[in-house]
Amino acid sequence: MEKLLTLPLWQLALLATLFTYGMTALGAALVFFFKEIKPNALKLMLGFASGIMVAASFWSLLDPAIEKAEENGQIAWLIVAAGFACGGLVLYLADRILPHLHIGASEPEGKKTSWQRSVLLVLSITLHNIPEGLAVGVAFGALQGSNNMEQALIGAMTIALGMGIQNFPEGAAVSIPLRQEGMSLGKSFFYGQASGIVEPIFGVLGVLLVTSMASILPFALAFAAGAMIYVVAEELIPEAKQYGNDHYMVFGLMAGFIIMMILDVALG
Repeated sequence: MEKLLTLPLWQLALLATLFTYGMTALGAALVFFFKEIKPNALKLMLGFASGIMVAASFWSLLDPAIEKAEENGQIAWLIVAAGFACGGLVLYLADRILPHLHIGASEPEGKKTSWQRSVLLVLSITLHNIPEGLAVGVAFGALQGSNNMEQALIGAMTIALGMGIQNFPEGAAVSIPLRQEGMSLGKSFFYGQASGIVEPIFGVLGVLLVTSMASILPFALAFAAGAMIYVVAEELIPEAKQYGNDHYMVFGLMAGFIIMMILDVALG
């Protein structure tokens, strides 16, 4: 732990988000072993990812944002509410502008384009992974100026662990359906793992942003939470509901929430 604290914060964020990306790639590699994914299993995976993200949004992001804002003498409810709303708004604008296609959908969203279906599918999942990388980066940025660096590091590592856990089934939930749609084995894996490559990029950007302007940390934490909740409500849950029997999605969501809550309370 002491050796880790000697590293620059951006390097810590990079290592953490490389881990979350690696978990996405590991999950995507399941396409080499499974030709198809049962609808109920897919619903469980999407629900599980949703539960992790919802729990992380509060326990790892919004709650610390409120505490940091109060420590800074800011109006906590205003800063956190504004950051949360802006996170959702930015994802909404990206959703409206960037061409993309959700898994299971027949028509793309965003601006009209002649891009291939596979590219549009990857762009959809890439949008999803941006707030995850940002959340991890901002969490490591919170180490700067912390009164308890070791505890803050454990908290940041906890959110990285949570994002990594949910990225594993998520990677499979991308690559295997692509294979079922007729894409080659190699391309299905490539696109599945490529969807997570933005996490290290935005993880480093997040930590550099909050360490250069420490006063925006509460806003940035809430921003990441808002972006993740938007992804859950706009993408993950609607995709899960396409396959009937919502109970599997609900069970997965509750399991993911419980696991992330336990991680945050026990470790963070």
